[in-house]
Amino acid sequence: MKQQAFWLPVLAVMLAGCTPRIELAAPEAPITINMNVKIEHEIHIKVDKDVETLLKNRSDLF
Repeated sequence: MKQQAFWLPVLAVMLAGCTPRIELAAPEAPITINMNVKIEHEIHIKVDKDVETLLKNRSDLF
């Protein structure tokens, strides 16, 4: 019985030393997101000959 009384606190101290510790810390510098985006587009329109001549003759339509 005396041996159990001795080993029980020793075992408890040893197990307490093995418990994992998790720590969360915020970063010191703020998080930056660089959003440099270059957007280019081209529109190709295919038209009939009649519409093409109409657009050439009547430039005031658009």
